[in-house]
Parts: sequence; C-alpha cells; structure tokens
Amino acid sequence: MKNKLSYFLLAALFLISVDTVKSQEYYVKSNLENLEIEVGEVFEPSTYAVDENGKITACPNLVYYNKNGALNRDDGISVSRRSGTIRGEEPGNHKVVALCLGLTDGWLGRDFDVKVSYAKAKDLIVKLNSDQVFVGSYVQPSYVITDNYGFTRYDANIKVEPSNDNIQIDALNNIKAIKPGKVTLTFSLDNVQATINLNVVKNPINNLVLSSDLNTARTGDVVTFSTMAYDDKNRIIADLPIVYSYSGESFDKSNTAAAMIRDDGKFVAETAGKYLITATAGQRSTSIPLLVYDRGIQREVINVGTGIVQERHTSDFWVFEGVDNRDYAVSGTWGADGTTYFWDVTDPGQIRKIDSIKVDARTVNDVKVSEDGKISVISREGASNRKNGIVIIDTTNPYDVNIISEYTTNLTGGVHNVFIYENHVYALSNGERFYVINIEDPSNPYEVGMFEIGEKGQAIHDVWVEDGIAYTSNWKHGVYIIDVGNGVAGGSPSNPVVISNYSYESGAHHATFPFKSKSTGKFYTILGDEIFPQGIDLYSTNETAGFLHFVDFTDIDNPVEVARYELPGHGSHNYWIEDDILYVAMYTGGVRIVDISGELMGDLFRQGREIGHINTGNANGFIPNATMTWGAQLYKGHVFYSDHNGGIGSSKVLPIKPDNSRINEYLDTPRLID
Repeated sequence: MKNKLSYFLLAALFLISVDTVKSQEYYVKSNLENLEIEVGEVFEPSTYAVDENGKITACPNLVYYNKNGALNRDDGISVSRRSGTIRGEEPGNHKVVALCLGLTDGWLGRDFDVKVSYAKAKDLIVKLNSDQVFVGSYVQPSYVITDNYGFTRYDANIKVEPSNDNIQIDALNNIKAIKPGKVTLTFSLDNVQATINLNVVKNPINNLVLSSDLNTARTGDVVTFSTMAYDDKNRIIADLPIVYSYSGESFDKSNTAAAMIRDDGKFVAETAGKYLITATAGQRSTSIPLLVYDRGIQREVINVGTGIVQERHTSDFWVFEGVDNRDYAVSGTWGADGTTYFWDVTDPGQIRKIDSIKVDARTVNDVKVSEDGKISVISREGASNRKNGIVIIDTTNPYDVNIISEYTTNLTGGVHNVFIYENHVYALSNGERFYVINIEDPSNPYEVGMFEIGEKGQAIHDVWVEDGIAYTSNWKHGVYIIDVGNGVAGGSPSNPVVISNYSYESGAHHATFPFKSKSTGKFYTILGDEIFPQGIDLYSTNETAGFLHFVDFTDIDNPVEVARYELPGHGSHNYWIEDDILYVAMYTGGVRIVDISGELMGDLFRQGREIGHINTGNANGFIPNATMTWGAQLYKGHVFYSDHNGGIGSSKVLPIKPDNSRINEYLDTPRLID
C-alpha cells in the first residue's frame, strides 16, 4: 500500500479496511469471540496472533476500534483504541475490529461481533386500533416495551393468551377473532403483563364495494383504493377496518408480479402486469382489477466533458455563474495537501482548469460559492497548526483567485462541511455542532450564533440552508429542521430554533436535501445514508451501502417515512433535485437520475423510476476507472459531478422519445386474472 499510514492515524480516522485475515502466515485470536455484555459492563480483551502451526505470538502493537462507529456514529459501545476496553452503552449488535500491527508487512486484523444485551422488561404497553373486532378478522396490536435501563426494546417475543376460545392465536402470535363474545387478552414478557379487553361481534356486512382513483397505472404510480361497506338494509357501515391485499401476473413471463399495498388502500406496483386488488372485512371480501404498464421513462445520457485530477483525490464541488456571466466550478481535494481547483465550464465539453489555491490542510472537503459569484468558502481539515476553520476566497476573477481571510475561532476541530446563505456561513465544528459566521465584510468575518442538538453522542455531518431553514444531518439523531431566519419558529442566524426532528434506525444519516414536489405540493426531506461495510481503502475501490429515505414532512410535527431509493450494492453520498428529478451520487454506482414525480411510496428503484445513469470513473484519474461519485449538480441543462478518484465532469440527459407502439399490446387479452 502506498504511503502507509501510521497506526495512530489509522485508529483515529478508521481508514483501513480489514477482512477476517490479511496474512497467509498469521491470524488473529481474541476472547472477543461471540462476546455478549450488559449495558454498563466493561470488558478487557486479550488478543494475540497465531501462526499456521498454532504457535501463539504477541502483537507488537494492538489497535481496536468500533467498526460500525467509524462513519456511522455507533454509540452503542465505547472502545479504547489502545487497550481495547469495551463498555456497553446501548443494547444492540456491534462490531469491534482488532488490528495486530508490526508483525507482518501487511495489515493483520479481524472483526468480532459484540452484542450488548437488553435488560429485562420493566414496562409493557399494548394498544389496539379498536376494542371491537368482527368475526373472521385479525387483531393487530402495537407494543411499546421499556427495559430496566430505560431503553425501548424491539427484539421481544411477547406471549399472548386469550381468556376464552373467542380468539385464536397461532404459533406466530397472529390473533384472529373466531366467534362473538367478550374476551380478555393477556400479553406478557419477562414477568411483566398487560391486558386488553376486546369485544368480538358478528360481522354486519352484507356487501362491500371497492373502487379506485385509476383503472390503469404505470409502475411507480400510487393508486388509491377505497371501500364502502353496507349492511343488509343497504346502510353504510362507518369506520370499518379493511384489510387490502393483491395478487397478480407479470407481463414478463420470467418475472413475478411485485407490488406494495398499505392498510389505507394505497397501492404501488414494481413490475408491469395484471393485478387483482382485494378488500377484506372479516369473512367478506371483494376484488377489482388493475392494469399496470412499465413506467417507460428511460432516456439516453451522454458524457460531455471531464476535468481530470490525477495527483490526488477529489472531494466536493460547486458550479456557479461568475460576475462576467461565464460559468465556473470549484472543487476540493481529499487526504492530500489542501489544494482547491477552479475551472472554466462555460463550454461543458471543454472543462478547463484555470487556477488553484493551496491552504494549510490535508483535506478541503467542502466548497461553496455565494449567490453573486463573488465569494467562495472552503473548509479545512488536518491543518498542521490544528486551527483548521474556513478560508474565504475572492472569486470575482476565477482566473486569478485570492484569499481574503480565514476564520478559525471555535472551528479548530476541523470543518467537514459549510453552507453560504444571505451573507452568513454555516460551518460545522469538530463534527459536533455548527457555528454561524457573518461575512458581510469578508475581510472581517465574525461569529453570531451556534447550534447543537445537545444529545449524548451528538454528531453532525452536513448542513443545508434554504428559505431561512437549516437542515442538519446528525448520523444516529437524524435530521434537525431549524429556523435560522425563516421566522416560523422565531429563529435567526444568532438564535437558531428547532422546528422538527426525524431519525431512523441505521444511525447513518449523512446528508439532507429538502424537496417540495411540484406535482403534488407535498414537502419531503430526503435523507441519505453513508455506510462503508468494510471500511475505506484509499487506493482501490470500496464497498458502499445505504439508501435514500423519503420522509413526508408536509405535517411538520408528524413526519412519515414513505419511500426509499436503494441501488443494490451501492451507497449514497450527495445529491441534487430539480423539477421533480433527483440526481444522486451513489458512490460506486455513479450518478443516478431518478423520477420522483407524483406521490411517493415504496422502493423507487424497483418501480423503474430510474431515468438513466452516469459512470463517472475516468481512465486517467487518480485511481483509473474506479467510479466513486461524490456529488451531482444540475446546472443550465447539464449534469455536473465530482468523482473522488477522477476529478469533475459533465453529462447531458437527452430528451425523451415517446414509444407508444406497444401501448395496447395487453388490452386484447380476454382474461385479466383467473
């Protein structure tokens, strides 16, 4: 490996990938094998190397780290890098890496699974949607389990017992109403119990009428089904619990019909075909058909131009219009010498490097440009004097850029990302909080405000500001939506005020993009994961994982995660949205261009919403032909991107050419579904 890092840097930055064994002569052994500890318990590992003959050898240097926490902020365990001491902090499954350094020329290490156990249940709360159920219907309880440490449990196997045979419970705890009468259900876990009284009544339904807002649809279209129930006197029965299901036949005989249907009657298909939607209430049911065609939105995407960076990794970039009305870009570099490049992209087919600037840093991770094109702000990490902070650059003439000033107060821990909004810079500090810096006079920047979420293990990776609202990405704590001048919560740059928050289980929330759908008027935040399952290797391709979470924030106080975009085998990084089209950098998967128009629900990738993609790898890049897309930006009709291993580039999505030649192919089929 080139430029082998010291093990101290390795442990601090978690940059080296380890597999089970990295040497043919030795392998790592440890009492970490199958370790299970309690919350608050401290464990001291014993780790050593064994050769092929079983001879035990001490490791010259041992380094430990929490693998899941390297980039995803897993605070479930704390790990001492030098001693390996592990303390259980929160229940869950974790991974600890033990590295044996100095014994071989390569990296010798191993992953160990560590489980932090849940404590016994302390409280069990059970809720039902209704205390009345029809004969033949299933009961769907919801549970909230709190253990003795105050954590909410998700892994519990709750026992359910009915007081009589009016209710039937199968081996998977499915609860079905069998005959009329009152019944008490007892739910128990770890000697904690909760009871629910239920009334099973005769089904009064004589007729069900099922309807939908569409008779034909495309894959990805959300179809809404509704059901009316009538008794034997043709009176409407209100507030009826309906169970929706589907069956189907794919037009593609090598495939199966795949779709998703929710309890509220919302349906979306992933494959084209003939579907039968069924509504059931107890022992009554009815069905109607639905034809679903391919979405048919694929378009040709062509490469237009490249700006190659051969000598170092590329980080983020920004395309902007200069004061001379020409088009320019700025791009940072990563893990190198603090160089930032400036480009003329007026002709996207002839991208030209026109200037550069070098600052005291290893990484210029983020770059932004003011709306008027006069000021660029770049972030610094790894400065030799540890001051880091931000650097403000005059970009009035991108062919001859100059440093105006730098600002380091409270930013000495490294600035990973920045954002410029209305003469203020929002700069992350040490991955924990952001500071607001006034740059009305760029030669004399000064701090006016600060925001942190104030939670244990708080972390922040990105900030995006739009319409006076800041959206921060906080790993396991999810997105925080903050008033920094919008006024909806009385906030300002000097007094940031939280509006709302949403988090999700993986704890890998890396980037947020707010999005108001032009086609529906709904407001979403799109939350991207960043996960490296095997760590990061600086000099070859990497395995990436994670996906985009679409969270409906239309009701700001009740956000709901409704959809996802997951490209199998590839994780997400930065992205851009314009005119209901998503341009997302999927690391090793390149730039993916995705239709996000209409109501969103389910898995957008499987629904055929992908318009096209761009392979950003470059044969002449820092790592040739190794696609590692960092970001994407739609600018004046071209898709610009940065690639970690290649530099920057531009592409063009060609106009769609409608093909209606097969639109009626399936309409003459005499039967829909047997």
